[in-house]
Amino acid sequence: MAMSLPAAFLSEDQFTCSICLEVFNKPVTTPCGHSFCQTCISSYWDGSKRSAKTYQCPLCKESFLKRPELHINLTLKEITEQFKQMASSPVAERLGGMEPSRSPSHHNQPLSPGFQRQREMPENIFAEMMSRFQRLPDPGLNHHHDPPPPYPSHIYSNVDMSSDSDLPPCPIHLRGLEFFCRTDNVCVCSTCVETSDHLGHNITPAKREWHLKKAQLGITEAELKELISERERKVEEIHSSLREIKDAVERETDGAVCAFSKLISSVEHCQAEVLEVIEMTLRAAEHRAQSMLRELEEEIAELKRRSTTLSQLALSEDYIFFLKTYPALSAPRQAKNWSGVSVSSQLTSGVILRSVNQMMEQFHKELRILPEICKSSFPPQVKLGSKVMLKIQNAYIDITLDPTTAHPRLTVSADGKRVHCGDRHQVVPDNLKRFDRVVCVLANQGFNSGRHYWEGGKTDWDLGVASRSINRKGKITVSPAHGYWFLSLRDQSEYAFRTEPSTNLTVHIRPSRVGIYVDYDKGLLSFYNVDAKVLMFTFTDSFSDTIHPFFSPCTNKSGRNEAPLIICPVAMTE
Repeated sequence: MAMSLPAAFLSEDQFTCSICLEVFNKPVTTPCGHSFCQTCISSYWDGSKRSAKTYQCPLCKESFLKRPELHINLTLKEITEQFKQMASSPVAERLGGMEPSRSPSHHNQPLSPGFQRQREMPENIFAEMMSRFQRLPDPGLNHHHDPPPPYPSHIYSNVDMSSDSDLPPCPIHLRGLEFFCRTDNVCVCSTCVETSDHLGHNITPAKREWHLKKAQLGITEAELKELISERERKVEEIHSSLREIKDAVERETDGAVCAFSKLISSVEHCQAEVLEVIEMTLRAAEHRAQSMLRELEEEIAELKRRSTTLSQLALSEDYIFFLKTYPALSAPRQAKNWSGVSVSSQLTSGVILRSVNQMMEQFHKELRILPEICKSSFPPQVKLGSKVMLKIQNAYIDITLDPTTAHPRLTVSADGKRVHCGDRHQVVPDNLKRFDRVVCVLANQGFNSGRHYWEGGKTDWDLGVASRSINRKGKITVSPAHGYWFLSLRDQSEYAFRTEPSTNLTVHIRPSRVGIYVDYDKGLLSFYNVDAKVLMFTFTDSFSDTIHPFFSPCTNKSGRNEAPLIICPVAMTE
């Protein structure tokens, strides 16, 4: 049975968990010798979400490769419970003015009521602590992360101010800034607490808040390191995928050349087409990979900068600077989820080489369609065969414009197939569906599944799709993240897909008609030069809302762009 301890020999610091800064609840001890609430240390380790399972002590940062098995420290628990009971006993009240010496040579000698050492508990605070122990919540409930109740104002007025000279002074009252106002997020002195500016606010000792924030900082730092680790693994994954694709290109090229060389006199043209498809597929994969790598490297650099800043801040002993800087650095950063991103290509499956070997067996019969079979993955500006174009056009739907969505400067024809931008606003009914600042219009037809195709064109234009739930009022941010997916033509020659920032395109053959193809289920949006049978651009995303065809004829620019935008009838490719 544990020996009873007089309350005068106990200090609240001896029974405080360094994570929640409250009296221990079910205390456990780590292998390095530090004690915490069982729930607090478990939550700290669970919250790190690290894949390389290492576990650190929040105080000394000692790492453990295997998660330690923690058991209730029965001795510490019993002493803590004794301390709580003493705090509420009449004996403790009589000893409230007695403070223990922290020198080992005076371990058993209580101080006189009139002498209290710096940073130890004044008599009235000790008494208040005892009354707070009586109101502690049920140990079975998890209250460790709730903010402590504000201290009554009478505590601050009687606090021993002997250490004020060691604290930065209050600019108003010239007393030490020993408290922190959680309501206003500022350090204050004991006089500030009594004024109307902070009366009734959530007040806590500044150093206590400092230690709490530093504990939280460790969790944030661990999460940042994990984000960096995830992105570094994704960089390696992309490099590995690119190496596999390059190896596949070599295998496909060698196999195709070997097969074609047997009939070189009759298949020279077909051989060139197949090799061109392979090369374009590689370029497309390299382009995608380089784009992802640039984005990942930028994100890694930013996360490393932030991690370094947090590490430096964690070492700072200036808690005023810490508390000013902490909110901006600890704010969660919205990070892109890279888990589903990868670089892939049909080349890795060997589909082209297998197709070549099969086609050679039926040379004269199948040779004509071989390049089209190889074109299972289209890079930009790919020349399409008639059969491929016909397959796309088979998804044609009859599109008509919805005049109730049109900007007041736009005039929609009676048949819903033309839209023209005038010089002045028309008097039209205002409604939630109508665009009021951007000269654009949606189609009546919307879809949330299947494949769809339509055609349109003029001098300058915006063509694509938009989500039904987009913002239509005031200044609009147009990008896939905001529900807009469309291709733009400006000044008759500048093409761009409206991402953030825009993706500029090089178009060698100017289209008079543009075909728009949507595969909703696959999240695929493609734009075609119909007359030249060329794929101009493809964008992949995921659609979650009903989408409508989107059109803008753009402003007429003093007559230089006055022609209407026309939804063209589809003439099936022969």
